[in-house]
Amino acid sequence: MENYIGTFIVFVILVIVVCLVIRSMISDKKKGKSLQCGGDCKKCGGHCH
Repeated sequence: MENYIGTFIVFVILVIVVCLVIRSMISDKKKGKSLQCGGDCKKCGGHCH
């Protein structure tokens, strides 16, 4: 286990970062923002949210 403690710590940090990114994306989607059109319905016709 001592040989893998560094790998485990990096893995935990990566999992936390990925969870935060996903949470941010879900929050933006609920607020009407979207990666496809940036929340500007004039450009996409309102089909992205």
